[in-house]
Amino acid sequence: MSPRASESDLASFLHAFQSLSHLAQRQAEADQARGREPLLPALEAHLGVDPRGLAVLTELVSPLRIADADVAIERVVASHGGGTVLGVGGGDQRWHNGLSEILQVAGQWGQFPLGPVDYTTVPVGPDEERATVSYGLHLFRHDDVPVVLLQRGGRPQFGSQPQLEVLTPGDGVAAAVLAEIREAMNAHSVLRGQVVTFTTSSYEPGAGGVTFVRRPRVSAEQVVLPEGLLARVERHVLGIGRHRAELAAAGQHLKRGVLLYGPPGTGKTHTVRHLVGAAQDSTVILLSGRSLQLVTQAADTARALQPAIVVLEDCDLVAEERSHFSSSPLLFEVLDALDGLAADCDVVFLLTTNRADVLEPALAQRPGRVDLAVEIPLPDLRARRALLDLYAADLPFGPGVRDEVAAGAEGTTASFAKELVRRSVLRAVEREGEVGDDDLRTSLEEMMADGGALTRVLLGGAGPVDGQGPASAAGFVSVPGVAPGAGPAASAAASGWEE
Repeated sequence: MSPRASESDLASFLHAFQSLSHLAQRQAEADQARGREPLLPALEAHLGVDPRGLAVLTELVSPLRIADADVAIERVVASHGGGTVLGVGGGDQRWHNGLSEILQVAGQWGQFPLGPVDYTTVPVGPDEERATVSYGLHLFRHDDVPVVLLQRGGRPQFGSQPQLEVLTPGDGVAAAVLAEIREAMNAHSVLRGQVVTFTTSSYEPGAGGVTFVRRPRVSAEQVVLPEGLLARVERHVLGIGRHRAELAAAGQHLKRGVLLYGPPGTGKTHTVRHLVGAAQDSTVILLSGRSLQLVTQAADTARALQPAIVVLEDCDLVAEERSHFSSSPLLFEVLDALDGLAADCDVVFLLTTNRADVLEPALAQRPGRVDLAVEIPLPDLRARRALLDLYAADLPFGPGVRDEVAAGAEGTTASFAKELVRRSVLRAVEREGEVGDDDLRTSLEEMMADGGALTRVLLGGAGPVDGQGPASAAGFVSVPGVAPGAGPAASAAASGWEE
């Protein structure tokens, strides 16, 4: 026997063995299903016809909006007189087959009997969860036409995305049902008015989930910025939304892009926290790092749930990264998502970066995406004094030592001031005494000493690091053509999204 013939015989044997294995598995599942109520008769009784002869209309659902789909289905079914929910047995094989295949196999082998409804718990708020149908058949009537709707969640390990499959004998009814569900998903979204982050999945970026964040409360008094700068940013981010009706009536566009740039630790994130807290009616989506590749999904969600704010933190970190969904730099996809919004969308794209010089080429190639760029530079003397008052508001430091320390902390950031106060309190706690002026002075001396140079840089301040010479604003480079916020006498806000 030739080697070629031997290989052909082996391939034929393996193919026959594989087919036999599949048949044996189906027979075993059919034997297991015996004694359980079959699927087809239940559906045929509801539809009035053999369901295997009906077309199935399928619509994919974003994994980020599973809860919205569940809420919408519940409302749509209730609006048409209510219905029942049936489960489907068959184990993991259900996730590998569409509704049409399930019906055919159920009719031939009895593989998918009726079973319990599968549920999955998903968050719908910072402290609230909802049990959503992850695999179940909704049987109801739409304007007296019977409908079967299969609702299934995602199983990314099986390559299965959340989807809805509609089966009905009525012409155009399936499309009408899905249209009502889409409308209800937006009208009654659990994301509306919330602050959320989108997370990626190890299987694929778009198969992640949603994390709800409590809306921060940061008053304008807690934001230390140059005179008039906060009002300027608020007018663009919040003011346009407050006057959306008047602006739209005057033919003015509502969508806007705002860039906050400056050295690390100067208060860009703190400023964003204030804006998010003040925008009580807005849906806010926070993206940073790898989750920035979900910007298209975020833009789609923001468009549906406007007024909305999409916060894109540290965009410079992904300026040259390639998107999972395209070959373009991820930053270009961010800017294209903003460009894809209609002019009358009340959506703000709020970008922050430590390196505006990295972003400038992309911004120059995509003009008009960002219509306000504001610098948040290192704090001046007045700002450093205000930051000490903010972080040491209830501590017994005298006015003189506060002035002295503010003057001695030149080149430092808001993060530095916050850490300085904490170290002062720690010194007092360690000696079991009351915190005083000497604690503040000594802590400043330690942090400003040569050995603390790296600490200052890590906290966002300027200062020499051994072997590298003087640092310039923590590596920040000014960008020609991007308007600074307040010139050289600039200030800062406290940093950190989470307190």
